Amino acid sequence: MQALEMAALAAAAVAAGGINAVVGSGTLITFPTLLAFGVPPVLANVSNTIGLVPGSVSAAYAYRAELKGQRPRIVRLGLASLIGAITGAVLLMTLPADAFRSAVPVLILLACALVLLQPRLNRWLKARQKRPDSDGGVSLWCGVLATGVYGGYFGAAQGVLLMGLFGSFLRDDLQRLNAFKNVLAALVNGVAAVAFMVVTDVDWAAVGVIALGSTLGGLLGARVGRRLSPAVLRGLIVAVGVTAAVAVAV
Repeated sequence: MQALEMAALAAAAVAAGGINAVVGSGTLITFPTLLAFGVPPVLANVSNTIGLVPGSVSAAYAYRAELKGQRPRIVRLGLASLIGAITGAVLLMTLPADAFRSAVPVLILLACALVLLQPRLNRWLKARQKRPDSDGGVSLWCGVLATGVYGGYFGAAQGVLLMGLFGSFLRDDLQRLNAFKNVLAALVNGVAAVAFMVVTDVDWAAVGVIALGSTLGGLLGARVGRRLSPAVLRGLIVAVGVTAAVAVAV
């Protein structure tokens, strides 16, 4: 990559790290950026997943106060995320590259739809907080497992999916649920990243830039992300995502 491309990718990574901390769809910023610079889809997905791991970890760390008392929940559902992430990563590495290339536009548009539905989801989550407490049982565990498979394979907007699941099955403060979401997303990305580093090609220059940018973005997003206009963030994410979906499809 040229210097200007590296600078643009770094800026995208900072934005992605911040967005992941508060919304959970930062991949729709960095992944299309890599595609725009000519990186093949599978290589872009692998490198992007690895690069975003430090950002996910930094976001989870920044929300550490909200994680107090959630260890049993993290252990139980973290296992589902772990198994799902391994499954998704294996699917990405074993299925033909053409299969991923064909699936990418659909996955991106699905992620964009989830981002657009975020306001309605947030209202629904708040309403659900009034119902009796529950640990979610087998249904939540299976839902988190399926989200882990999706996250290990592609991952855009997996945070939105997780928040939807938590709102369906758990009664807790939304900020605590968001902190928990960051932990599971970091786990899924981390597990997939390890698998990718062992068995497939990686664009390490892109990984380094994304890692630094997303780490900074994760810390900033946890602190100031709530002050930004959600409508502006969603508009940017959807515009980039739709453009990427069209570009990949043609």
